[in-house]
Amino acid sequence: MGRLMIQTTRRRKIEVLVDGPLLRLVVATAQAAGVSGYTLLPTSGGAGASGPWSDDQVSGAQSKTLFMTILTQDKADALIDALAPILESHGLLLAMSDVEVVRGGKF
Repeated sequence: MGRLMIQTTRRRKIEVLVDGPLLRLVVATAQAAGVSGYTLLPTSGGAGASGPWSDDQVSGAQSKTLFMTILTQDKADALIDALAPILESHGLLLAMSDVEVVRGGKF
């Protein structure tokens, strides 16, 4: 039996590590930039330039969420441009990478 060839399409994956209080701002900014699909992933802790952090279940002040979306290059550029003014001022971490997806028309 031959192997089925599945066609993939190149897209951009954008991941933004967001402090809990800023999540609504990032989501609203993404939606205004034309992003209609995204996933929010909870985090439990980590370490960065300011040292270790962990999710504070009581106040939520240090909670972080990973905002992830997969987009066409044009939409990825629009999202990055929209987020650029708040990346440094709000201490956001943005990572992007090329990914291969199946059913590229969904992204």
